[in-house]
This record gives sequence, C-alpha cells and structure tokens, in this order.
Amino acid sequence: MKTRLIIVAAPSGAGKSSFVEKISQEDPRLVDIITFTTRAMRKGESEGHPYHFIGSEDFQKKIEQGFFVEWAKVHTNFYGTSYESIESSWQQGKCAIMDIDIQGVATFKAKFPDAKTVFILPPSIDELRRRIAKRDGGMPADIEVRMANAEKELREASKFDYQIVNDVFEHSYAQFKKIVEELLA
Repeated sequence: MKTRLIIVAAPSGAGKSSFVEKISQEDPRLVDIITFTTRAMRKGESEGHPYHFIGSEDFQKKIEQGFFVEWAKVHTNFYGTSYESIESSWQQGKCAIMDIDIQGVATFKAKFPDAKTVFILPPSIDELRRRIAKRDGGMPADIEVRMANAEKELREASKFDYQIVNDVFEHSYAQFKKIVEELLA
C-alpha cells in the first residue's frame, strides 16, 4: 500500500465528514479514524459515530497522558486524535483516513511527513453558511466564529496536496474517490 495516512480537512460544514464516512464504508483498505471531542452530540449521532464524546475533564487528562497525536480547540470545543487509533489501522495493514480541523494538519504532517492531505472547499462562503444552518437545524450561536474561521482556513487550501470544491456532492465525491484510489494503488 502506497499511502498509510490520508488527512481530509475543510471548514466546518464543507462536507469533509461525508466524504470520509462514505469512502471508508466503500473501501475495505481504509479505516476511518474516529476522533475524540468535548462537543455535545447532535441529533442522529451516537458514541463512536461520528466521534468519541467525552467530557472536558477526561479530555484534559488524556492530553496530560500524551494520548493524542494532536488536539486542538475548534470553535468552542476540543478535538483530538489518539495514537492508538492510527497505529491500530496500520497493524491491520490498512490506510488510516480521517477528517480533522485544519489546525491539526500541520501537527500530523510534522509527525507523519508521508501523509497525504486533501482540502474540501465550499463553492462559496454563502453556501457554507447555508449548509451549517441546515445541518444544525438553524443558525448556531457561534456562526460568526465559524465563518471567520472558515475564511482563514480557506486561505490555507493551497498548502494541501489536493483541493476539491464540494459543489454537487456526487461529482465532488467521484473526484475525491479517484484521488484516494490513486493514493492506494
């Protein structure tokens, strides 16, 4: 297997989780790495799907124990990826694929220089705002923080190995799948 780690990043609401979830269900060579978060579960979510949900105190303990490859405060919550989850996928002879906030990408690239990175862009800032409101069942209280963060994140897209504009999901996903196929060949 050519690539052992694929990192997918995007602003909140651009579709990174949808891409990673779909491809990891379709391709048995991939393991979707489930990250830890302190944020509250949304409707339709459960433990381990799409995150491991833990309290702030537990998260802080895990930081102190060196449990995370990387962790970051994103918007108003903490997110982190465990060493164990990545190593487990490699022990199975599979490629780890994950969606993380852009803050974590530099840490991963420093620790795993051979990792490949994909950035998912929204077709526009207005569309991104609309998607966030639709997903969250109305405009979240932190929408302005998210939009300000998104604008900063979009400026980083050119630093990624690949960029995909998620306009029509089926077309964008086909492009993403082709990239992943090439990385796994």
